[in-house]
Amino acid sequence: MDKIKPFLRWAGGKTWLTKHIDEFLPREFNDYFEPFIGGGAIFLHLKSKGYIKNKSYLSDSNPDLINAYRIIKSNPTDLIHLLDKFKNTEEEYYKIRKVFFDNNIENAAKFIYLNKTSFNGIYRVNSKGEYNVPYGHRKTKELFDFENILKISDLLDKTYFSVTDFKRKCKETKENDLIFLDPPYTVAHENNGFIQYNQSIFSWKNQIELSHILNSLEQKQTHFVLTNASHKSIDELYQIGVKNILSRASTIGGIGAKRTNYNEIIISNVRR
Repeated sequence: MDKIKPFLRWAGGKTWLTKHIDEFLPREFNDYFEPFIGGGAIFLHLKSKGYIKNKSYLSDSNPDLINAYRIIKSNPTDLIHLLDKFKNTEEEYYKIRKVFFDNNIENAAKFIYLNKTSFNGIYRVNSKGEYNVPYGHRKTKELFDFENILKISDLLDKTYFSVTDFKRKCKETKENDLIFLDPPYTVAHENNGFIQYNQSIFSWKNQIELSHILNSLEQKQTHFVLTNASHKSIDELYQIGVKNILSRASTIGGIGAKRTNYNEIIISNVRR
C-alpha cells in the first residue's frame, strides 16, 4: 500500500517515529490501543504495513478530533465535498471559526479546515470551549489531500473510536495487546514550544498516574511503548521497561522559539 500520512497537522505528531517504531514492536500482538491518538501517525503506519491484524481502539479526550476520525471512517465522500468548498483566506478562516454547526460532518470539516489553516496547527480553546487559534497565513496550493483521506477511510475496518480518559482505556487492555502511549509532554525538554499550554491538558499528576499505569500493564503482560520528553524528571519518574533516547528535529515553535534538535525518550516493555 502507498504511504499514508496523517490528515492533520499535529503539535507533537509522531511521523518522525515511524522510521524507528518497528524496533520496539512485539513480533505479534492481539488488539491495538492508542489513547492519545492525535494525528495518528503511528497507527496509520502500523495499520498500512499490516502489523495490526485484529481490532484497534483509538481514543482521545478531544471530542472534535474523535468526531473527525469517525466521519472519515463513515462518510469520507460527504466530508470531502464540504472541504472542497473552503478557501484559504483570512476572511474565510475567521468566518468559519465562529460558526457553530449541529451536524457532525460539518463539524468534522470545520475542525480539519481550521487545523490546516491555523497558526502551527495548534488546537487550543478558551474557557468557553471556543477555538481561538489565529489564522496561519500558510501559502499552499492544496489544503487537503482527498486521496489520502479516502485511503485512511479504507484502513479503518475493525477500528473503534471513543472520547475516553486515558486511564479508563488503559484498563481495557489485556494480555498480549499492544498499547502506544504518546501523552502531551508536561516538562519543557529543550524548551519545546508547545509545552506552554499542555500543562492544563496533561499535568504532572497525570504523568505520575501514567507511570503507575505502566506497572499495571506490565503485571497483566500488555505490551506498551511510551514516548515522552527526555528530561531528568521523566527518567526518574518512570522506573520500568527499557529506555531509549532518540533525537529529532523540532517542528513546532511559538513566536521567538528556535527550531532545533531535541531528544525524546521511548520506554517499552516489549521483549523480542
